Amino acid sequence: MVTAAATALLGMAGLAITVTSAEAAVGPRPNFQLPFPCDQVWNGDNDNSSAHRAYEIDFNRGSSAGADLGDTVVAAAAGKVVTSAHQGSANGFGNLVKIDHGGGWSTYYAHLKVRSVAAGAQVAQGQKIGEVGNTSKPGNNISPHLHYEVRTNDASWPDNIKPAYFNGVKFGYPNANVTSKNTCGGNGNPNPYDAVEVCGDGYKVIDSQALGTAATTYLLYNGTNKNNCVTTIKATSVGAASAVSAFLEVEGAARKSDSGSFEYYAGPVSAAAGAKCVRWGGSAGSSSYESPLEHCG
Repeated sequence: MVTAAATALLGMAGLAITVTSAEAAVGPRPNFQLPFPCDQVWNGDNDNSSAHRAYEIDFNRGSSAGADLGDTVVAAAAGKVVTSAHQGSANGFGNLVKIDHGGGWSTYYAHLKVRSVAAGAQVAQGQKIGEVGNTSKPGNNISPHLHYEVRTNDASWPDNIKPAYFNGVKFGYPNANVTSKNTCGGNGNPNPYDAVEVCGDGYKVIDSQALGTAATTYLLYNGTNKNNCVTTIKATSVGAASAVSAFLEVEGAARKSDSGSFEYYAGPVSAAAGAKCVRWGGSAGSSSYESPLEHCG
């Protein structure tokens, strides 16, 4: 429940956005991909701008200053467009698209030549949202590039700017070339989450079972806290609510489960399981799996 509101100055030169003092906890990081079409190679630069305060990245790939003007920019992950506007003299962003990915995560795409989506639109990962440009505030002459940021809602600017990850790999700050894997599988709406992101840092996948083509259920283990975790990640009807479940049963303890009509995944279901066997599994639609007691100790 929202109990109070505060205004935080966000963005270069103070983009004002209202946030609440009772923000929800930040959820698992979405499976962000490079914000460009599949197989394109872009150079990201973090330290060659006096405007950068944290983990922002400027992207170019051409050999000349204007070579990238008009190149396609796509959504790094599925979500809802909450800002699509020219920021005018308010800040240096120029044409800005901001996407809310849920769980307290959002991405910013600035200096666009063209904005291809409107505020309120739902976008799929890999969907075109604009074109590389050089729009900014009056008098700020910049060469074409994409300014990209990942932010969370659990802190004030610039502490809410987080390191960028692409295809599960942290960007090689301060400068690196990255090859896009965005929708390379041909799926126009892939699941933006993976098992490790759902269960959290420190977990590793130790087993999995496909549920037909509808989903895959995963068993993960955290060697530090000796916890197991189960999640079922949807592969079809992604982004649309449908029946899916995940469960974990530690030998000698009651079964824990999460089931319902979910858009992306069921779980995470976790429990301490050091030196104990576990039974795990899940379902999606009419497909289900239940393991024997296994992975003991």
